[in-house]
Amino acid sequence: MRVRTCLAAPFTLLALAGPAFAADDCPNGGTVRFGVEPYEAASRLLPVYQDVAKLIADKLGCKVEVQVTTSYNAEIEAMRAGKLEIGEFGPLGYVLAHQVAKAEAVASFSQADGKPMTYTASIVTWPGSGVASLKDTVGHSFAFSDPASTSGHLFPAYALQKAGIDADKGIKPVYAGSHTATFEALRNHKVEVGELNSDQITSAKHQGFWQDGMFTTLWQSDPIPQDPIAVRGDLPAGLKAKLTQILQNLDLKALPKADLDVLAGDGKSFVPITDAAYDPIRDMVKILKVDLAKL
Repeated sequence: MRVRTCLAAPFTLLALAGPAFAADDCPNGGTVRFGVEPYEAASRLLPVYQDVAKLIADKLGCKVEVQVTTSYNAEIEAMRAGKLEIGEFGPLGYVLAHQVAKAEAVASFSQADGKPMTYTASIVTWPGSGVASLKDTVGHSFAFSDPASTSGHLFPAYALQKAGIDADKGIKPVYAGSHTATFEALRNHKVEVGELNSDQITSAKHQGFWQDGMFTTLWQSDPIPQDPIAVRGDLPAGLKAKLTQILQNLDLKALPKADLDVLAGDGKSFVPITDAAYDPIRDMVKILKVDLAKL
């Protein structure tokens, strides 16, 4: 069963105060709106991004309002409608947001060496599922996270295609809504096969939910560029430049360990990244003939 999410669904909001700034520089009566894709449950993401937003607010001099959207596409639609100034998108979501919503990647999470972080996608099953290889997935239930997810849909669909399997008809696709929901579906044997990315594995380990041997890996991707932090390209030049400078140099080390356990990146900071870093995602979209407008 394919679960569709509503693009116009509401956000979970959290406003964070910063010092007053000139009205001409802060939009929306003094508030910058920061969208975050729902890669985990909003209840887990909100307190973390509250703290990230406070770091931004303190440097910017504006309030920063966090919006954890109800789907990946809802965040894209929000930026397209001019309702977000900043957004953390998945790589595939960013490619679409750049195309239709003027999103411009400026920063991403860092590795310990200061370079932009990467992660991997994988397809897994659980022991006893009856699935031993990608070929065996035919006819079995398969959990993706979201249609607009890079590691939760695009890369697994590519792996299935390479194995000669139609990702819509050769398996029984289920769209769980988030990487966490996919992990839970697999962990509780609600589906037989599913996507599992390296960030979700790390998160599960931090929460004590991971056990060695609980899954069998059927396929794993090459490294994928981590989520970009993007600004809306049509912002006033001064605000855009200030946000870019802050985001490209944001030090996350002051955040609580519980926050850092959720956020990606061993380097515990944001570092500069460019739109070109996501050209490999565009290449894969072309290979799979993905119609971004229909995601």
